[in-house]
Amino acid sequence: MPGTIRIRPEPYPYALRNPLTGFVARQKDGSHEWATLVHSYVAWDWIEKHEGDGLEKIRAVSDDLWRDVERHNIKVIPRVFLEWPGDPDPKNGRDVRGRHWPADLAPGDYESDAFRKRLRRLVERLGQCWNHDPRVAFVEMGIVGKWGEHHSPSPNPALQKLLGDAFTRAFPDKQVMVRHPWEFAGFPFGVYWDSWAHWNQMDTHGAGIAKLGERWTRAPMGGEVAYDWGDYKVQPGDSPTDTVRDPGHRKFLIDSIRRLHGNHLRWVADYDAKDPAARTGAEAVQRAFGYRFVLEEVAYPARAEPGGSLNVVLRVRNDGSAPFYYRWPLEASLLRPDTRAVAWKATFPKVDLRRWLPGDRWDEAGARYAVAPKTYAAEGAFRLPKTLAPGTYVLALAVLDPAGMRPSLRFAVRNYFAGGRHPVGCVGVGTAVDRAPLDPRGWDDPAADRSLRYEVPRR
Repeated sequence: MPGTIRIRPEPYPYALRNPLTGFVARQKDGSHEWATLVHSYVAWDWIEKHEGDGLEKIRAVSDDLWRDVERHNIKVIPRVFLEWPGDPDPKNGRDVRGRHWPADLAPGDYESDAFRKRLRRLVERLGQCWNHDPRVAFVEMGIVGKWGEHHSPSPNPALQKLLGDAFTRAFPDKQVMVRHPWEFAGFPFGVYWDSWAHWNQMDTHGAGIAKLGERWTRAPMGGEVAYDWGDYKVQPGDSPTDTVRDPGHRKFLIDSIRRLHGNHLRWVADYDAKDPAARTGAEAVQRAFGYRFVLEEVAYPARAEPGGSLNVVLRVRNDGSAPFYYRWPLEASLLRPDTRAVAWKATFPKVDLRRWLPGDRWDEAGARYAVAPKTYAAEGAFRLPKTLAPGTYVLALAVLDPAGMRPSLRFAVRNYFAGGRHPVGCVGVGTAVDRAPLDPRGWDDPAADRSLRYEVPRR
């Protein structure tokens, strides 16, 4: 249409430190160069020693384990467990070794009515504490078996039904993940594979995730890479550093992420960040994880009026491996060009990021998806306030974390201002603009910005 400005942002070629995807670190202080996720083991007897313990104990332990993660824009993947044989996790924050059954339940008893009654009660209470906790990214079901990994023992069909129903009720707003892709049939859970890309499990767990079909479009596939059993030195490599540094191991891992639509992995995040070749390889792995939204074009009117309409249309493509699994708001804003201060902002009312899917059917030889990613259109029709002062503004876009409605998720384009907003171009309000495109010398590096955070409501 006459008077319409079309901006085609230049793609950003490097990895991004985006929320809810990528490497999963042990550090909770934001010191990992890419990770915005941490894993958290939570022993049952830490949060409930006796039936009389209340919700405040769960909240107090959660606050202790996850203290200040929001300051670093980090979210947590918790797993409750009962049994921990072997060495501890040195960075979990508490000693995890041994048995952690409540004092008023018989250790090792997964079959009694008393245990199952308490199990339902515990899951219900976890939901009351964690379902709306913005620090929680996804919930690994856990509880049963060694390390909560659903083996030794495995949950039988009756226990799977009990757990599946309980977690479905308790977490309507969080993604839940289970250990084995062939269990919990009929439930829409994601999967945490604890030996991702392991040479001895490609035909079991790897094939099992593939058999779930389009489950990845609705639930995350993730877990950890293992370096302590079987033929791990064949694949994925001798160590996390070897995995990301060696071209063959790195390609094997990336191909598995692409093929199975992997969203996040831990242990492999422990690579040596002082090794330049490992850092380069890790950047390539991070770029393959999860979602990667590329803005192809943004269209908007060159001029708007105070109290008038401002229609913004964007075209976006997901070049990543997975969707974004929560409905976070997409924001349009007008910034003052001299200070970058927000003069006006509003969210797109009908945009659902979860529908922006990547490609499918990964072609390892061609390093591309045989089913190419679609380009999605998003449109917002906004009404500007009558009190908006005439002048030239910068139209910007941002994806907001609902916890505080702060910019968080970055698009994979070079147009970026530190703080999380993407400047698109100039627009005149009550005046004409001489030039819409922006000077790229004023942009910031999105991967270098560590200023983002979210808010945890006070109780």
